[in-house]
Amino acid sequence: MRPRLQPKPRPGDTPVSLSAEEIAFVRGLVIYEDAQILALNKPSGLSSQGGRGQVHTLDEMLWAFAKPGKARPRLIHRLDRDTSGVILTAKTKPAAGFLGKHMMGRRFSKTYRAIVTPGAPEPAQGSIEAPLRRDEQGREAYMRVCEADHPDAETARTRFRTVSKGPAAALLELAPETGRMHQIRVHLASIGRPIAGDARYGGALAVAGLPVPRLMLHAKTLAFPHPEGGTKQIEADVPADMAGLIAALGL
Repeated sequence: MRPRLQPKPRPGDTPVSLSAEEIAFVRGLVIYEDAQILALNKPSGLSSQGGRGQVHTLDEMLWAFAKPGKARPRLIHRLDRDTSGVILTAKTKPAAGFLGKHMMGRRFSKTYRAIVTPGAPEPAQGSIEAPLRRDEQGREAYMRVCEADHPDAETARTRFRTVSKGPAAALLELAPETGRMHQIRVHLASIGRPIAGDARYGGALAVAGLPVPRLMLHAKTLAFPHPEGGTKQIEADVPADMAGLIAALGL
């Protein structure tokens, strides 16, 4: 009898050895947990998946929550490396399937906060509808606004609202209705209001004489159908560095 072949493990399916510090760190990011889901407040600078170098990604750190002989929680979506905020995982395979299906069906609602310069957009609220295309430059990938009839064009729409404003910057609330890479960043840059700290897309690295340490974009809330019924909304506090800049700018 021929031996039964085992499926080849997918990348990330093999348990990762984590240090005690890494385990404590990722467990400290948890903002909500139940039998089906686990939500974390991802800090800026931590890759969701596929990071370079020797530093573990959030996806790899999720092994800190795996029971012996069991799989780790599965990421349902991603955030850019430099974006902070709420990120959702599923603790079971059925929950992952359920959430993935509803995310693809656009049943997830996300809101972000961003500091933009040089001030509030005009009008103060509205939507940006500009198709985007991917642009590869060496090992780096960018998104560019393009014509709707471009062969690589992807539709993209972002709603925005000015929360507060000052002479040098404004705090915006953003709700992407599509999920393109770097969508919010490119859309805001396209209307002349790039996100502070976004060197890739023209964001200011200092505002009103204050240094901007990173991309000032935070995924604040996530609402979605829960596998056990109803709608769940999870909110992630704005991190201290961004909150400090908001306060210093009088926003």
